[in-house]
Amino acid sequence: MSTNSSIQPVSPESELLSNTTCQLEEDLSISFSIIFMTVGILSNSLAIAILMKAYQRFRQKYKSSFLLLASALVITDFFGHLINGTIAVFVYASDKDWIYFDKSNILCSIFGICMVFSGLCPLFLGSLMAIERCIGVTKPIFHSTKITTKHVKMMLSGVCFFAVFVALLPILGHRDYKIQASRTWCFYKTDEIKDWEDRFYLLLFAFLGLLALGISFVCNAITGISLLKVKFRSQQHRQGRSHHFEMVIQLLGIMCVSCICWSPFLVTMASIGMNIQDFKDSCERTLFTLRMATWNQILDPWVYILLRKAVLRNLYEHLKTKRIN
Repeated sequence: MSTNSSIQPVSPESELLSNTTCQLEEDLSISFSIIFMTVGILSNSLAIAILMKAYQRFRQKYKSSFLLLASALVITDFFGHLINGTIAVFVYASDKDWIYFDKSNILCSIFGICMVFSGLCPLFLGSLMAIERCIGVTKPIFHSTKITTKHVKMMLSGVCFFAVFVALLPILGHRDYKIQASRTWCFYKTDEIKDWEDRFYLLLFAFLGLLALGISFVCNAITGISLLKVKFRSQQHRQGRSHHFEMVIQLLGIMCVSCICWSPFLVTMASIGMNIQDFKDSCERTLFTLRMATWNQILDPWVYILLRKAVLRNLYEHLKTKRIN
């Protein structure tokens, strides 16, 4: 876990790295990182193909907006997994010797920006999808006449630009992303925080992530209750309702996966930002919550792969047949 002995300390940061290294990574090989990245890329690629095919099929229908946002979410997960995974593999392959291969801190800044963007953007998109479905179910006329594909693309662009802006805030404020104690990833400054600006970045990240999860929960709850209310009122438009239920089931899957994977990390960052816990004392726990968060990019695509209408119908028929027999 120490840096190469032939390299002399060149800055206080090098001494800090050697003193605050998190002793959890010794048994984690580069092979595991490569397998983890490969599984994520393949899962997201399969989900992208399924969603793109469905989008072409429903291009002029009410489902197109949802599929467009879902495709954007999975594509974001794909590139987040690809970029962050590639950098992580390089870091492991270089024996985590940041002082040797990143003296200018450029790679660490890129890593940190990608970490923040690939974390917040899918959460924002998940909440935007929940809002879109909530309006589609509770205000169908307004949704069909006012919310066009053009409007959805504008909202999608706005969400992505906002996530990029948040990720670039430290750079715009002349602050660097910092190598974390495990020396395997970069993020906002999390140790020995004394400046309000460093605290602000952590709290902003945690607040926006938790807010997105909260909006998703509220909108999905309203959508689900609305669908249950009309389920037995009328037998008309059963096809439309079945597609609504499919999308809501997928949204609930996304929300559950996001909450389970991201909530621990977001709460940990908020605790560090509010000085409730010290990063050095919770290094291993923080690294564990980070790994939970990265699983979100692998599990998200399987929500679309497994919770499709055709798969659910086949599963229902199989269970029905098994029960009869």
